[in-house]
Amino acid sequence: AELSDQAKDLLREKAYWLQANSSVTVMIEGHCDERGTTVYNLALGERRATTVRNYLVDLGISAQRLGTVSYGEEKPLDPAPTEAAYRINRRAQFVIR
Repeated sequence: AELSDQAKDLLREKAYWLQANSSVTVMIEGHCDERGTTVYNLALGERRATTVRNYLVDLGISAQRLGTVSYGEEKPLDPAPTEAAYRINRRAQFVIR
């Protein structure tokens, strides 16, 4: 649930867009790979989403515009049991409202 430098760069771009589109609200979804228990993955997904939300708030985006939800391992982008699939399934995803 820590942000890499690449993730921070991407989030700064998203923050810039959100500042330019002040009427938009976003749901930040936390996702995990299939390893770990359901309870652990739900908690990890929540930490991921909250970390992203907090970073955007630190960049000046109103917390009221940013919701979070965790799906744990329930919505994989790639269901294959491979390292490549695990890597893309560990994510925080934005849904614009």
